[in-house]
Amino acid sequence: MCKKIVLIAFILILVGCSSSKSVSGTTKSGNSKYNKTNSTPNKNSQSNSRALVTSDLVNGYVFHYKDIAMSNMKKYGIPASIILAQGILESGSGQSNLAVTANNHFGIKCYTDWKGETIHQDDDSAQECFRKYKNPEESFQDHADILSKRNRYASLFNLKKGDYKAWARGLKAAGYATDPNYPEKLIGYIERFHLDQYDNMVLGKDYVLDENQYVKPKPKVVSNTNSNQYIVAKGDTLYSISKKFNIAIEDLKRQNNLNDNAISIGQSILIQK
Repeated sequence: MCKKIVLIAFILILVGCSSSKSVSGTTKSGNSKYNKTNSTPNKNSQSNSRALVTSDLVNGYVFHYKDIAMSNMKKYGIPASIILAQGILESGSGQSNLAVTANNHFGIKCYTDWKGETIHQDDDSAQECFRKYKNPEESFQDHADILSKRNRYASLFNLKKGDYKAWARGLKAAGYATDPNYPEKLIGYIERFHLDQYDNMVLGKDYVLDENQYVKPKPKVVSNTNSNQYIVAKGDTLYSISKKFNIAIEDLKRQNNLNDNAISIGQSILIQK
């Protein structure tokens, strides 16, 4: 009887040791896989962290920063359309992590000459150093300083101030971004949201809706008994119109059968309250 008890105890000890080895081995393997995964930069980490950019966000961003962009165009010669398009693209219309936490609207990295605050996040490599600003205005100023003072961008200033397509391609050629589609993305934002109108405002030109017609609309409201019609003027966005008449953007879109926030100079917008 005693022999049987000893034998059973011996078997239980063996089973317990085997289970312990199995658990230990699994844990080690799991940690090794975890460390390997996290030591390699996620190529999609930057795009995954960017906020969803809607037409409302873009129009709001343009409305907020267009004056700074035009001021920098006057002072430094950088097209306002390019400044705004880069800000929209690089910062997700001000919604990206870098813009929110560091007021960095242009994806500007530290480089060796930066003495201010910094923030680190994954980009082309893991945990790259980016500049941190006190406010977005500092970011716009630093962007202008970099483009106007660094030799690598000197050729841009031989281009026409109103030629946003040449500037977009020139930025890529000068090495501002690694994305091969960077120029097309900037041009797409400029043309969809009519950002070149701000270039023309600085240059004193009428905004061109097409290559054969110059338009000089006068903002006016035509009233009738039931509703108003607002004629879109230079610089107007659906966002600014909604604020002007204290009406929600979604209500404006519904009343005018608009699929997005794109509007053009001379367009009639129905205002119903």
